[in-house]
Amino acid sequence: MSEDLTRLSAAELSTLMADGEVSAREVTEAHLARIHDVDDDVHAFVLVNDTDAILEARRVDEARYRGEELGPLAGVPIAVKDLLTTRGMRTTCGSRILEDWVPVYDATVVAKVRDAGMPILGKTNMDEFAMGSSTEHSAFGPTHNPWDLDRIPGGSGGGSSAAVAAFEAPLALGTDTGGSIRQPAAVTGTVGAKPTYGAVSRYGLVAMASSLDQVGPCSRTVLDAAMLHEVIGGHDPHDATSLPEPVAPAVAYARQGMAGDLRGVRIGIVGELRGDGFQQGVLERYAEALGVLEDLGAEMQVVSCPSFAYTLAAYYLIMPSEASSNLARFDAMRYGLRLSPQGGPVTAEAVMGATREAAFGPEVKRRVILGTYALSAGYRDAYYGSAQKVRTLVQEDLAHAWEAVDVLVSPTCPTTAFRIGEKVDNPMAMYLSDTATIPANLAGIPGISVPAGLAEDGLPVGVQVLAPARADAWIYRVGAALEAVLTERWGGGLLDRAPMLGTPTGGAR
Repeated sequence: MSEDLTRLSAAELSTLMADGEVSAREVTEAHLARIHDVDDDVHAFVLVNDTDAILEARRVDEARYRGEELGPLAGVPIAVKDLLTTRGMRTTCGSRILEDWVPVYDATVVAKVRDAGMPILGKTNMDEFAMGSSTEHSAFGPTHNPWDLDRIPGGSGGGSSAAVAAFEAPLALGTDTGGSIRQPAAVTGTVGAKPTYGAVSRYGLVAMASSLDQVGPCSRTVLDAAMLHEVIGGHDPHDATSLPEPVAPAVAYARQGMAGDLRGVRIGIVGELRGDGFQQGVLERYAEALGVLEDLGAEMQVVSCPSFAYTLAAYYLIMPSEASSNLARFDAMRYGLRLSPQGGPVTAEAVMGATREAAFGPEVKRRVILGTYALSAGYRDAYYGSAQKVRTLVQEDLAHAWEAVDVLVSPTCPTTAFRIGEKVDNPMAMYLSDTATIPANLAGIPGISVPAGLAEDGLPVGVQVLAPARADAWIYRVGAALEAVLTERWGGGLLDRAPMLGTPTGGAR
């Protein structure tokens, strides 16, 4: 039975628990057993929260026995990216500098998850301070893609996507600064959603780039992502950038999409996000997905966003600039690791230098140096200022597109998962993984990645749906419609076709 429980969606588990067919404790114990069985190979987790997770599951069972009203995800366990603060639970951000830091407060999204009665299975691995596209830059070693353990699971949130793909957790929380939820979802055959900037609180999210970071759900189905979105969304007075608006009706729109009717929906095909640089198998699955959407009644048209050609360059100036400022707080004085310099006077500057030199990894150092340079006197206007102008152009191009279409569709990632170590010494090649996802962060709009099938190398491909700001529900409607048709064609979810660790393959199709 435990084997079966780990294969079920969050929605299915919710129904079983509500009907009294299975307890929250049984569900949580099944997933913890799965973690202990396979995570030595996958390395999705940096911390497993066995005792507290089981205690929370027992509390849910007792509350249900007493007849208390519970939320739809009560008892459904969840994994949390190690960039979100967790009270009494170590939060490292994938860095040695915070290796032993235990926060005294929860991030707002973590508090909401706890209030919803969702047992926290543990903290997931990530690129250090979310700087990377492969989860190879974690101080605690890389995470492996469950489809092929020699390949990356995407980044920076590869731990969350791998945990979901490997059936170690039905749901996970991730963060998306330039695609760190959607790109890992694409290469692991899972679903990842980035809400509108401000629709989900960032309070308690250890900031990398404050104008770009956004918390969002990771799951195996669009409906599950929508359910988690409704749990974590909403206004938060602790976050000055939080939108004072109600949570998007994500579940209702997802269920509407599952009915398979997209008549009247106007879908834009982004001309700049296909062609050169995109793997052939990715383009083939993308073309098939467009055919599915058209068959469902959607009105298709090509739209042009010329500024997208400059988004990668703009992002890699804005993001490092904000990161260099945010990471200045890690000065070895207030919290985190502190190392004394070897020789010379022990001054605050010397301690800070020794600690940051030893505890920051090469990718963090690279981006801090780049960002500090871009903000330095004489260069700020030329680099950071110009990048912000490109950001405005992106927003203007999208505003023009929304006059003609309801959503935009593109490949999520130009390629399937590459091999671990293949691009670690070539940062520019690594950065190209975010080509299609970055525009959504620069514009603050919502996006979702949905599995679209397998490329010629047998690895997953994702298709991305983007919608206007505050129109998050639309990504769930279109994403669920696409998912429903493809799942029926495959005879089950895409992960049923994976050569997973201990997972039935279902045969090649």
